[in-house]
Amino acid sequence: MLTGNSFRKTLDILHREMDVSLYRRDVIANNIANSDTPHFKRSVVNFETSLKAALASEKPSKHLQPFLKDPRHIPFERPVDYRTVRPRKVLDFLTTAKNNGNNVDIEQETMNALHNQLQYQLMSQVVASYYNQVNLVLR
Repeated sequence: MLTGNSFRKTLDILHREMDVSLYRRDVIANNIANSDTPHFKRSVVNFETSLKAALASEKPSKHLQPFLKDPRHIPFERPVDYRTVRPRKVLDFLTTAKNNGNNVDIEQETMNALHNQLQYQLMSQVVASYYNQVNLVLR
């Protein structure tokens, strides 16, 4: 298997992002469905920042390089495999938008749903163009 191939890595990241986008769609739909439920707290999905940190940790740091003479020494940074990053659903307890304790803003959630849908469409078009390039090469 080609694990070091950037084509494969890019497609893998795009597929993971698309899966997270589907999960985010369900979370946003749940927020919208419970917009009138008293004391309901909206949820958000965190994934991109963790993925960005994992991808950045794969490159060695240019600033300080530790001198590890003993295997028991602890390195400054440990690389994180991007394939181990999972989306996290986080409840927003800090804000309150309504008097009944509910913090779902229906307009904001609708905009989040639209933004998520456009991101998914863009990613699916990029994946389709990658596969079209493969088909072009194979012909």
